[in-house]
Amino acid sequence: MYEVKHFVEDRLDVQHDLIEAHPLGLLVCNDGAGRLFANSIPFTIRRDLGKLGTLRAHLARANPQWSELKKGMECLTVFQGEEAYVSPNWYPSKQKHGKVVPTWNYITVQVWAEPVVIEDPEWLRAQIDEITNRHESSQPKPWEVDDAPAEFTSSMIRGIVGVELEIREIKGKWKVSQNRPQEDIQGVFSGLSNAGKAAIADHVAEHLGGDG
Repeated sequence: MYEVKHFVEDRLDVQHDLIEAHPLGLLVCNDGAGRLFANSIPFTIRRDLGKLGTLRAHLARANPQWSELKKGMECLTVFQGEEAYVSPNWYPSKQKHGKVVPTWNYITVQVWAEPVVIEDPEWLRAQIDEITNRHESSQPKPWEVDDAPAEFTSSMIRGIVGVELEIREIKGKWKVSQNRPQEDIQGVFSGLSNAGKAAIADHVAEHLGGDG
């Protein structure tokens, strides 16, 4: 990942927070012959496992990517957070010198790990319970895996394989206009807010009142 010092986010808890908030990761691996596989996979993260945390997920057994992951070659998982286009019109400095261009604000986390493929039914059941309970918790009446017939659940588990990624390296990039003068940061915050991009605007607002 191209890194610029202004945008580096290396606080592990903040990186983990983004993964939990945006759990659909793009899992990328090499097939050993120079070709890349990429699939969007929902993950859970265990912050307490490994030095940098551990990702867990499952894939359909029919998905050929798991066979490549089983070879143990390092893979990359990309988690994309809030993002939005930034118009030069939002910069007050445009009126002073005109030396501004469009850009894009975004937050993202990239994770590198050597995958471990898991076919143990108990592990798989625990993983689907974990991810289901997390995302059903906000429902008025949360659905549980046990709500489905046991025989049906068992057949579904036979159709998936698990993957565990103990994080070897993790990088975060928060590109939210923090390299701009304060007046421009305020302008971007207002522009994003007016455009209905409150989530990324909130990240920009974190840099108001600083040195710019």
